[in-house]
Amino acid sequence: MAEEGTQSFRNAGGPHGLGDPEDRTLRKVEREVCIPKMMRDIARQEKCTAEVEEFTNCCKDSGLAMVVYCRQQNSTLKSCLTKWYQDEEFKKRCTEEFLAERSEFRRTGLTKKARHALEEEAKG
Repeated sequence: MAEEGTQSFRNAGGPHGLGDPEDRTLRKVEREVCIPKMMRDIARQEKCTAEVEEFTNCCKDSGLAMVVYCRQQNSTLKSCLTKWYQDEEFKKRCTEEFLAERSEFRRTGLTKKARHALEEEAKG
């Protein structure tokens, strides 16, 4: 058996061999990659929508010259995203959402995308 604290020990078990659904410890990659990615995606979709739209429109209108013409929009977007990356409440929210999603995956053996597809299939 692997030593306690190693990845293979922590992710063993559970209903589908994917780890304990109730385990709330985070691996380094989850803390440093997965949760920041989730924060970036949610910030873009919910918190900085106007800034994303302005930058996107500028890029569409400017073509290859966007590097020169869209500096202000890019700077505004970066400022908005940075503000949310540094917000501890937002980080806690994203961490909780990540843990809930991981727990559901470990419980069902299905990714969020696969569960959504099954729900859509059942409806239609």
